[in-house]
Amino acid sequence: MEFKFTQENLERIKQEFKKYPEKQPVVMKALYIGQEQNGYISNEVIKEVANLLEMPSEEVLGVVTFYTMYHQKPMGKYHIQICTNVSCMLRGGYEIWDNVKEKLGIENMEVTEDSIFSLEEVECMGSCGTAPMIAVNEDYYENLSKEKVEEILESLKQTN
Repeated sequence: MEFKFTQENLERIKQEFKKYPEKQPVVMKALYIGQEQNGYISNEVIKEVANLLEMPSEEVLGVVTFYTMYHQKPMGKYHIQICTNVSCMLRGGYEIWDNVKEKLGIENMEVTEDSIFSLEEVECMGSCGTAPMIAVNEDYYENLSKEKVEEILESLKQTN
């Protein structure tokens, strides 16, 4: 399946080119836009970004596989990332992780049958002082308890 950026997204990427003397530093933004358009980073998105930025596909793949914000398979409408690193772990991160897995009936990097939720255990999201925390898509929730997370999940379920 071929992937091409929409004209609007191509213009967004071209605006990023103006910020740098070379094209390669735009790789993260271009991948983000590609994921936004396609829903995930497929091999076709990688090839299109590589062609656009005039860099090897392997280097683009290296960026995709290094950062947790890029997904190489379709995720749920609400992608839930739960931090279980030291600060979050000490303040209940694993209890939240276990509770969410049980509530949704899925494991790490799985998607619910209705494609509404996907789940990912992550290392640090930079919120150690307000641990434990989760991210739902681009929204961060901090100073959480199991009960607060259950409220968040319920509010997401109601919006569908």
